[in-house]
Amino acid sequence: MENHKYAVVDIETTGHSSSNGDRIIQLAIVFIENSKIVNTFSTFVNPEKPIPFFIQDLTKIKDVDVQNAPRFEEIGPEILDLLQDHIFVAHNIHFDLSFLQKELIRVGLPKLICKTMDTVEFAKLMFPNVYSYKLQDIATELHIELQSAHRADDDALATAHLLLKCIEQLLSLPLKTIELLHKRSFQLKSNLSILFFDVLTKKRKEVESNDFPLYRGIPIKEIVESNLYPSSIPYPSTKELKKELFQKGFSRFEERYGQFELMDEIHHALERQTEIVCEAETGIGKTLGYLLPTAIYGLDRQKPIIISTYTTHLIDQLVLEEIPKLNEILGTETRVAKLKGMHHYIDLYRFWQHLQLEDESYDETFTVMQILVWLTMTEEGDLTELNVSGGGQLFVDKIRRTAQSKLREVGDFDFYKRAVRKSEKCDILVTNHAMVLADKERENKLLSHGCAVIIDEAHQLIHASMSRKERIFSYTNWKYALGQFGTLDTDQLLGKLALLRIPLALQLRLEKQFVDVVCTFDRAVSYIISSIQHLGAHSKSTKRMVALEGLNLDSSIFRSVATSIQTYVLSAKSIIDSYSKNVEEELTPILLNEWEYWLRELEIKVSEWDEIFLQDEAVEAKWLEIDKRSIPGSLTIIKRPLNYQEDINDAMAPLREAGAVIWTSGTLTVPSNKHFITAQLGLSPQIPIHQFKVASNYYNGAELLIVEDMPDIQHVSQNDYIESVAEAIVQTVLVSEGRCFVLFTSQDMLRKTVDLIQDTNLLEDYMLFAQGMTSGSRMRLLKSFQRFSKSVLFGTNSFWEGVDVPGDALSVIIMVRLPFSSPDDPLFKKRAELLTKNGLNPFSNYSLPEAVLRFRQGFGRLIRSSTDKGVFIVLDRRIETKSYGSDFLQAIPNIPVKKVSLENMVLELENWYTN
Repeated sequence: MENHKYAVVDIETTGHSSSNGDRIIQLAIVFIENSKIVNTFSTFVNPEKPIPFFIQDLTKIKDVDVQNAPRFEEIGPEILDLLQDHIFVAHNIHFDLSFLQKELIRVGLPKLICKTMDTVEFAKLMFPNVYSYKLQDIATELHIELQSAHRADDDALATAHLLLKCIEQLLSLPLKTIELLHKRSFQLKSNLSILFFDVLTKKRKEVESNDFPLYRGIPIKEIVESNLYPSSIPYPSTKELKKELFQKGFSRFEERYGQFELMDEIHHALERQTEIVCEAETGIGKTLGYLLPTAIYGLDRQKPIIISTYTTHLIDQLVLEEIPKLNEILGTETRVAKLKGMHHYIDLYRFWQHLQLEDESYDETFTVMQILVWLTMTEEGDLTELNVSGGGQLFVDKIRRTAQSKLREVGDFDFYKRAVRKSEKCDILVTNHAMVLADKERENKLLSHGCAVIIDEAHQLIHASMSRKERIFSYTNWKYALGQFGTLDTDQLLGKLALLRIPLALQLRLEKQFVDVVCTFDRAVSYIISSIQHLGAHSKSTKRMVALEGLNLDSSIFRSVATSIQTYVLSAKSIIDSYSKNVEEELTPILLNEWEYWLRELEIKVSEWDEIFLQDEAVEAKWLEIDKRSIPGSLTIIKRPLNYQEDINDAMAPLREAGAVIWTSGTLTVPSNKHFITAQLGLSPQIPIHQFKVASNYYNGAELLIVEDMPDIQHVSQNDYIESVAEAIVQTVLVSEGRCFVLFTSQDMLRKTVDLIQDTNLLEDYMLFAQGMTSGSRMRLLKSFQRFSKSVLFGTNSFWEGVDVPGDALSVIIMVRLPFSSPDDPLFKKRAELLTKNGLNPFSNYSLPEAVLRFRQGFGRLIRSSTDKGVFIVLDRRIETKSYGSDFLQAIPNIPVKKVSLENMVLELENWYTN
């Protein structure tokens, strides 16, 4: 380590491809020796071509900055000389090194011969629980100064500090972990094995303190549990007492309109042990508004309060951000526990078994290394803390805790059991909606020992219940699972049966049974596809959704698939159990574990197959989705229940017996139907709904524009309508200079609109991010959108909620269509059919309130603080031409609403931005 010299390099370029004429515009090198930065080099480079606008926006490097800079031909020899005899380090080395090598060759210089280290690869290993490994994100996470991201000098310096942080983290790991890492480090893509060897040599010379307990030789973090019980405090009954309490936690505390009233209402419900619904608008301070009265109530009774929310992100936000604020206010340390479903936790025994194997792929090796480091950090053992690749996720799924997990020795450590124990001795228990719904099926209830429960993001309990009972058949997932068994002449599971000394005749029997499984499965899939080929033959759309009800499928074909799989699984279990007991080879337990895992997966899949194809319930929707461009690969069949009220009420029954129940969210009502969401939750209309609104001046920075000369989609072709939408988007973006969300109700229309805008090149200076078109998760698209000021984000319904972009990062929302569900949506069709049977109007009782709720949620993304400014633009004329249009306008705060032509909209935006 001390013997090596590092050159940390970063380059900024006009684009991604040297071969296509892109050039370097800035190059920086930071030199490290003996774990210290000893020198730096930085220069602009004249690319002899204009710098694209989006690169100028990203790097803040303008043409004027490089016009007098040297060309690469002039500095190439110096660069090559500086980098000699150094280990080449970069953040994403594949880009920087390969681009630099091509430039060296282009100007007639030899390729650089050097060892390499990639700080992306290194950081993923040393900090496996970090959300993002983009330099800007991980620098923030690790408190590394990065003044101007995407400037080579600042990026190179930040990368150098990141390298030193990674080395520091490696040195802090226990010797045994480093030994296990070093053994696998030769499979890494860059030469990090050099560092692992140096650190290993250094650590072996030191006397190591045994700070880490071992699980079968694997170091894990020592966890000390607190037995201190915080003292209780009285509830601050007056406004003055509340202010005094908040000022203890926040020196610059400003009272939020409605927050104290929310606290009082919850306090009264707790004392009376009643049930209430609280709708609190963005800006109220909802989370602290419910945390403070419930925490005081729980501490007084020496019983935990239970808080359930929807996503892992929201759980982390509560535990890492909001509850520490609560502790500051209360002047105490509340004991907090997180509890999730069993499958979230690692099965240490299964992981230990896999460590005995030779890893199969780079992804698997890399994930094993990440987990070894993570085990020295994690207190929860929650696998969702890990940031692993797609291939790594497949490995993670093999080491999840299940009901079949066994503690092999007395005293074996188990994260899940520890989480359960901790949940029994806490003041605040944070869990998710899925856990609440599943608890009713447990013999020993895990959530019934509290004194009150908060259901935050209450409307999402509906989706959690639907997801829990939803069953999905995916052709590709099934093919992947079946592919694990192979045949006797492969190195898959069937091919490894000889290791268990199973007679050849029995191996052949199992192979024959498995071939029968594959054949019956393929026949069933072909039958489904042939049943729908005549439908929508003339449709231009490549994607189709078809309700299963109308297909009149022959159930015997699907029953034969279930029978063949059940026969195969029973035979495999019987034969393997009989012969494995007499085999003592080292690999036997791991091979048996693989068989056990994949047979269990087949059992789960055949159970889902049975529910989808062989069971019919009165209150459910079943449909298939397929893309004509990928048959059968894209085939997906979904079964979704519609009777979730019973599921929710059964889950809530023991919680209601334990104490008060508080339902809360930002959007729980619509003006025309106050009980729209609460009725779906199965709540009695007698349960009071309290609405807490922000101060009237909170939305002073907002304005709504209705474009009244947009064509009526029912009177023009879809192409003409999309052209008008594209023009409105382009005009808006050019005035607002980006920072714009465009919200669609249809993925097909989104795709066609984005394609048209890209074809025109009218927004070529802007970064366009489109859901379903740009790769990456919703959160990744959002992060990318925030990174560029000149950016536009196109999304559908799933983007409308839970997206928080405060400040100038978002200034315009364009709603292309009022967010009604498609009448062709099989789920909507089934709901409408059930409502009609019950004598209710599907439009007024479901379609309209659902759309109004989505409209509220869409608007709610625009103004996230009282200092935000934003324009909400509606391109759908129905908001003014239809009688129900007023329902949408009444659902949002009282802000200026202006009806404008497209031409005047541009002028209105220009005036608005100027003022």
